[in-house]
Amino acid sequence: MFEKLFTLVKNNAGTAVINNPSIAAKHHEAVITEASSCIIEVLKKQIETGKLKDMIKYFQFPGIYNNNPLIGTTVNKFANKLNNYYGLEPAEALKTANALIPQVMQQLIDQSKNEADKELSLKQLIELIGGAGLNTVLKQLTAA
Repeated sequence: MFEKLFTLVKNNAGTAVINNPSIAAKHHEAVITEASSCIIEVLKKQIETGKLKDMIKYFQFPGIYNNNPLIGTTVNKFANKLNNYYGLEPAEALKTANALIPQVMQQLIDQSKNEADKELSLKQLIELIGGAGLNTVLKQLTAA
């Protein structure tokens, strides 16, 4: 599952990362890994802080959440890493994060709804990030 997320980020990294002159070619793979990690970290924090229901709603109805905190938090986390570890100026780091994270998150949502590919389903995502014990909670929340 995490490999699929990495591939999803990599497939969207062209303009934001690969063709970005602010990011050295030797850092491309590491930056893509950072973006994937930021997404996982933010989703995990949602679960750990009791915001699982909000996360499920976001995956079920992404269009109704303009300026969603999940996206904003992930963008900011990734931009901070770009600034702190890869030397991008704050404005460039934020521009890069905004060019990559929202489209990856949207594709992640789309793929989580794909019945043919269960590996990136919301249930699988939550189980891998939050642990299999959340399956019971997930069933209760999706039934409500």
